[in-house]
Amino acid sequence: MKICIYGAGAIGGYMAVMLHRAGADISVVARGEHLKAMQASGLKLLADGQELTAPLRATQNPADLGPQDYVIVALKAHQAWESAETLKPLFGRDTAVVTAQNGVPWWYFYGLSAPHANRRLTSVDPEDRQWNAIGPERVIGCTVYPATEITEPGVIRHIYGNQFGLGEPSRTESVRVARLAEIMTAGGLKPRLYDDIRDDIWLKLWGNLCFNPISALTHATLDVIATEPGTRGLARNMMIEAEHVGGVLGARFRVGVDRRIDGAAAVGAHRTSMLQDLDKGRALEIDALLTAVQEMGRIAGVETPHIDSVLALVQQMARVKGLYPTFPERPVSVPLRAVGQA
Repeated sequence: MKICIYGAGAIGGYMAVMLHRAGADISVVARGEHLKAMQASGLKLLADGQELTAPLRATQNPADLGPQDYVIVALKAHQAWESAETLKPLFGRDTAVVTAQNGVPWWYFYGLSAPHANRRLTSVDPEDRQWNAIGPERVIGCTVYPATEITEPGVIRHIYGNQFGLGEPSRTESVRVARLAEIMTAGGLKPRLYDDIRDDIWLKLWGNLCFNPISALTHATLDVIATEPGTRGLARNMMIEAEHVGGVLGARFRVGVDRRIDGAAAVGAHRTSMLQDLDKGRALEIDALLTAVQEMGRIAGVETPHIDSVLALVQQMARVKGLYPTFPERPVSVPLRAVGQA
């Protein structure tokens, strides 16, 4: 089985090593010093007191690798949009593309019933770049739960977790998802298959859309945000709005709002990914986590005043700091009356 990890950063690199252990033919697309280190010495994973090294074919040019059975896109949403055209050399007739990213995916409305069937989301896929270059029919949806980090070029440390969600956007069972789950399991990962992967996307997004921007704005850790009355209340209101949006569009939430917040609090003094990016001067992943939910609210006819307000604040902060991604902005018009409503 030929699998290309497009974006062999912390999560992509972790998956690459684990899938290599399972016997898959793994190649990676990366860049910079991380790429050079992998080309020279392989990719090292520090996990459970062990050092695992995988000699992988690593390149910056996908054309070097040829058609694959699976392409796992482990980039942030704006990076995936920028890279969409460069994936094409990796495609054969039956190549599947696994979107291992946070937030609302560009293919969200693919295969859904009227009135929203095959609707495009301009906030995460301006000009339909991914829809046209990749094609939603290739997609396998994926949610990512492990925590990992790059400690130095060519070295990844696994912190916790090995769970992934998988599912067809068409809500059907498929051989390609079953085969991917099988090789992931053989490599020590723990995939869970969903009848509708969108439900699991919402469950993870539910926390990310509030905890990430609130942490970036306040610099508070997850335990503080989820327990201090003011920030907990704000997060709760944002989640209630998102639940209404998702529900109108057919999503099911398998836990309640307060249980989800309590689960976040139990994680402890965790610095969210957006806060970590802010501290390191990296572009913030705003559109897939927040702007897309705002856009979906407009589609669903649901007002999202708390989400709108926090989005406006974190966007402005990111622009002032020069950390808003080079991702063409397609602002959604927000009625002034929505901002002041509770």
